[in-house]
Amino acid sequence: MAFVRILQLVRLCRNGQEELAIEIVMLRQEVAVLRRQVTRPALQPADRAVLAGLFRLVSAARRGRFFVQPETLLRWHGDLVRRKWTYSHRRSGRPAVPAGTVSRCPIGQRESDLGISPDSRGAGHDGSSARPFECVGNFFHVDTVLLKRLYVLFFIEIDTRRIYVSGVTANPTGEWVTQQARNLSFGLSGRSRAAKFLIRDRDRKFRSSFDEVFRTEGIRVIKTPVRSPRANAFAERFVGTVRRECTDRLLIFGPNHLEQVLAEYVTHYNDHRLYRSLDQQAPGTLRVAPVPTAEPDLTRLRRNEILGGLIHEYRLVA
Repeated sequence: MAFVRILQLVRLCRNGQEELAIEIVMLRQEVAVLRRQVTRPALQPADRAVLAGLFRLVSAARRGRFFVQPETLLRWHGDLVRRKWTYSHRRSGRPAVPAGTVSRCPIGQRESDLGISPDSRGAGHDGSSARPFECVGNFFHVDTVLLKRLYVLFFIEIDTRRIYVSGVTANPTGEWVTQQARNLSFGLSGRSRAAKFLIRDRDRKFRSSFDEVFRTEGIRVIKTPVRSPRANAFAERFVGTVRRECTDRLLIFGPNHLEQVLAEYVTHYNDHRLYRSLDQQAPGTLRVAPVPTAEPDLTRLRRNEILGGLIHEYRLVA
């Protein structure tokens, strides 16, 4: 089918401009008539492959004329991923804890289990610059166009929400994870604030050598309970955010493409994305006093497109 379409494109390009224009107008009218009769066309896998390939050749201004939209391609890719990765629905692990049990647990006991002192409760980002900070590490995965699963290791500071993406790999071995821990430890060694402890889950990729890297720096490693995503809520919330705003809205072609996308998104996340819990400031601008603007001049407002227009940043120019 793709070969036939290529021959048709070659034939149309070699014909005269007048004949081509008449044929295009007639085809558009036929498509409009068919759309009034068929609400949801039944496409075969070969049809989807051809349409997905041709859709990349169409300019963004003309994509609205076709029933295949970017959301359509993402849905097709999601269907392929779900067909490949099928898991058993058998419930395993320890039983769930009733909600009433959690409410009866004293707050001080729950915080002491994580190594949080009562004096550190309520301390915000405006505290002393020498105050230690807490860090969380975790993985999330992204499936490429060719259904190859890539794993991303990231770390997040709890108090500032700053993100560090350590690396992307298709085979996250224990040695690779340990090396990423060394890279992060080296990058944080020059900071004025020292890390107090690191929270991680019980993934097998986090070996004892991974914990030893942080212990040599005086960082206490705390493991979350088994099958308890709420104990690692900061990392889980970031995974949901990066998927909703970035990776679930793009088709990733490989590790290099994913690294470029995440580098651009993390820059936006750390330097521009505002947080309600941080007094409407970005993680990278906490130590910069915000300038209040009652009625900004719209002529000074500039828009910066991130990830090819997927995200918009707005700034006031001088």
